[in-house]
Amino acid sequence: MITRNAHAFFDLARQCGPDFGPATARAAFLVAPDGFALAVDSAQDNRYMAAADGFDADAASRQHRALHRAVAEVLPAVCFAGDPATPDAVFPNNVFATAPGRVVIGRMRHPVRQREARRADIRGFFRDTLGYAETDLSIQPHPCELTGALVVDRARGLGYCGLSERCDEDGARLMHEALGLRATLLFDLAAGEYHTNVVLAVLAGRAAIVCPDGFADRAVADAIAGFYAPHAVVCTTGEHAAFVGNAIALSDGTVWMSARAGRALSPAHRQVLATAGFDVRTVDLSAIEAGGGSLRCCIGEIY
Repeated sequence: MITRNAHAFFDLARQCGPDFGPATARAAFLVAPDGFALAVDSAQDNRYMAAADGFDADAASRQHRALHRAVAEVLPAVCFAGDPATPDAVFPNNVFATAPGRVVIGRMRHPVRQREARRADIRGFFRDTLGYAETDLSIQPHPCELTGALVVDRARGLGYCGLSERCDEDGARLMHEALGLRATLLFDLAAGEYHTNVVLAVLAGRAAIVCPDGFADRAVADAIAGFYAPHAVVCTTGEHAAFVGNAIALSDGTVWMSARAGRALSPAHRQVLATAGFDVRTVDLSAIEAGGGSLRCCIGEIY
């Protein structure tokens, strides 16, 4: 099922047990922020990006190395070299996504990001080293920026796809099919939002962080929160702006977000996550957040 009808979607979702696949990834991959700088193309529709003088490439590199070390404490993590010609490549989950035995390459909206999809080393790692079958969506015309646009409940096989300039309905359908999901809910993001994973996180299939301000229709955000209740964090405007929604569960008991997000997370919301069985871990990514994304955007998942 792929639908805009939230009632129909959740009627089906309630019948889906956590038996679709692993709830969290078995490994992760990152791309180093080499040449980290303002990507003018991407800035057209990413209001979170800093101005050109707000980028500090050296600080971004140090923080990214710290992120890599931290992630590697929880699961195997590999890091590919960056490229100054692709300054957004530090956010690889928009371009490459996996399901068990499969890698999907997304169709990026902006030319500066379309270059990332042509990287032979990353393609070769999945295809030749891991033996994954390749589904290449980068050569078709519909934008589908993978797990930036599509937040996936991996345990149940459910997708939540926010539509914007970065993903249209045809692109959503292609991602739904490529990942073999049971059901995907389509909805519009609020004006000024570019990716769903900035306003929504599903954590190991048993909790969610929802930023209602990022949804065109508050009722959709409420329905998602209701589905994961009582383990649902409904973010304030301040938490939303600090990237609390850009979080990820990297193991059954850990949720990761940036240090900025961790400071903004209210004690009550931290307790919601604790009750769901999650320890919140943070890494300072203040320099990388100038690029308009945060911790979850930096993590490519290997299933």
